Amino acid sequence: MGTALGPLKQIDAGVVNVGYVEAGLSGGPTVILLHGWPYDIHSYVDVIPLLTSAGYHVIVPYLRGYGTTTFLSNETFRNGQPSALALDAIALMDALRIDSAILAGFDWGARTADIVAALWPQRCRALVSVSGYLIGSQDANKKPLPPAAELQWWYQYYFATERGGLGYRQYTRDFNKLIWQLASPKWQFDDATFDRTAASFDNPDHVNIVIHNYRWRLGLAQGESQYDELEQRLAKGPVITVPTITLEGDANGAFHPPASAYAGKFSGKYEHRAIRGGIGHNLPQEAPQAFAQAILDVDRMSKE
Repeated sequence: MGTALGPLKQIDAGVVNVGYVEAGLSGGPTVILLHGWPYDIHSYVDVIPLLTSAGYHVIVPYLRGYGTTTFLSNETFRNGQPSALALDAIALMDALRIDSAILAGFDWGARTADIVAALWPQRCRALVSVSGYLIGSQDANKKPLPPAAELQWWYQYYFATERGGLGYRQYTRDFNKLIWQLASPKWQFDDATFDRTAASFDNPDHVNIVIHNYRWRLGLAQGESQYDELEQRLAKGPVITVPTITLEGDANGAFHPPASAYAGKFSGKYEHRAIRGGIGHNLPQEAPQAFAQAILDVDRMSKE
């Protein structure tokens, strides 16, 4: 298992200064790997060498509120809206002069990749998305789920309370280790693996971004008006046209829809893969070979 990612780089992109790892030949096809909550760029520590050895140029950024990604202005609202995160990805591509890339991710990262693929398909050559189509809306989130599914979202309701916001701030690492255990019940990670990622939660904006994200989803926190038009487009559930492979682990303890529920959202070349072997929510770190292979294969699909 890998432990090192190489030196971090920093670049101003949109409203943030992004911390990211860059690996592989700059002339190779670019892959951007996007992490989720509560994880970080180390989810891809074993995926990166598999891709660089195949000739790819790999970019792995910290999301806003994680690691060394910081806001350029103290005045900027610490916004966790999905559209804001997607615009961060576009701004990073602009700053790095990347016209188009393969986007791949899980959790928040998969949602971000899905949004870029849906709204800016010219920027996304192909897509790998764990748990499929994760684009949603505040209206959709008003609809209740069956009790067993609601139970899996327990933390969302906790975060909706003042107590939850205070609790997450006080117990960030303990909270996130519990999420790792619940979301990947068969993943036997050690303390060193968790601690390596947990350092990214020390970002001063981390708690505010996480709490805002979940409260916004439930309509309990205001967004920013400059994102209204994008959120309205996303609320319509736009179809993704770029070549896509979706993945799902066989032991994902986090809420995830069945593949049949979202297959119709992909109108281009499409394939779904069930990854077996006790694979949980953090699929790239738990099954790096399968994740990297999906990227290689979706790239081939884009050329056929």
